[in-house]
Amino acid sequence: MLDLRQLRYFVAVAETEHVGRAAERLHISQSPLSRQIAQLEQSLGLTLFERSQQRIRLTRDGQVFLAEARALLRHADRLENLGRRLGRGEEGGLCIGYVADAMHTGVLPGALRAVRGERPDVHIALYNLPPTEQFEGLRQRSLDIALVHEPPAADDPDLLAAPLLEDPLFLALPARHPLAGREEVTPSDLDGRPWIAVENSQDPAWRDTFIATCAAAGFTPDIRLHAAEPLTALGLVASGLGLALVQKSMTRATTEEVAVRELPWYTTNIQLWAAWHRIDLRPLVTDFRTTVLRTHDAP
Repeated sequence: MLDLRQLRYFVAVAETEHVGRAAERLHISQSPLSRQIAQLEQSLGLTLFERSQQRIRLTRDGQVFLAEARALLRHADRLENLGRRLGRGEEGGLCIGYVADAMHTGVLPGALRAVRGERPDVHIALYNLPPTEQFEGLRQRSLDIALVHEPPAADDPDLLAAPLLEDPLFLALPARHPLAGREEVTPSDLDGRPWIAVENSQDPAWRDTFIATCAAAGFTPDIRLHAAEPLTALGLVASGLGLALVQKSMTRATTEEVAVRELPWYTTNIQLWAAWHRIDLRPLVTDFRTTVLRTHDAP
C-alpha cells in the first residue's frame, strides 16, 4: 500500500533535486526525509534517484513514477475536498476539466452562469488539463465532466461523450491590409503571405498540422510568428504583423485595427465535446451535464 505522505516527500525532492531544499519546503529535517525516500524505494524495489555528492536527480524509472505520483496526489486532494464537502452536508460540488477553447467559445462560462443561477452556493473547481488527463480524471472520479477537442474512443468501456459545437475558423487580417477591402478571399490570395500561427500546446505536431490543413485548402503560409493563444494572435494582427486564423467565437474580441473574413472553402474548425463517466453517482453531476448540453449553442 502506497503511503501518500511518502509520495508527497518524493515529489518535493524530485522537483527541487535537493534534499535540503525539499526538507525546507516540507518543514521537516533532512534525515527523516531521506529515510522516508529510502523506505519508499525499498518498498517499491525501485531506484528513484541517482545520487552524487553534488546533486540528486531522478532515474528514468523515477521520471515515470513522478508523473503518476503527481496524478495520484491530485486525485487524493480532490477526493479529500469532496469528502469534506459531503461531510458538511453539501452536494459535493463540481470538478470540471476543460481545454482553453471551452472558455473562448463561451460554452463553459454559459454553463457556469446557468448552474450558479440554480445553485448559487455550489462549490465549483476548474482544471485546465490535457484531454488524456481529463479522461483519466473521469475514470478515477476526480473529475465530473470533461470538455475536450476530441471524444474518447467509441468503444471506451467507462466513458460517454456528446458533441457540443463546431467553431469555424475565420481569417483575421490588419484593417489596412490590401485584402481587407475584398468581399471574397481566395486561397491564392493567401499563398506566401506572412502568417501568425496559433499554437496548440496539447498537440506536439500542431505546426505540421496547421501547414497541412492550409496546403489542403490550396495555399502555403509563411509563418513568421507563433502565438500562444488566439487573443495574442489578434493583437499581433492588429499591429500589422501578419494574418491569422481564429475561431469565429473569438472574433468578438477584435478591434477596429482588425478585419475579419469568412473563408467558406476552408473547412477546418475547432470542435468541442463533453465527456463523462457512464455511471452517474450524483444528481448534481447529471444536472450540470444536462445544462452543458442544453446551453452549448449559447455562443
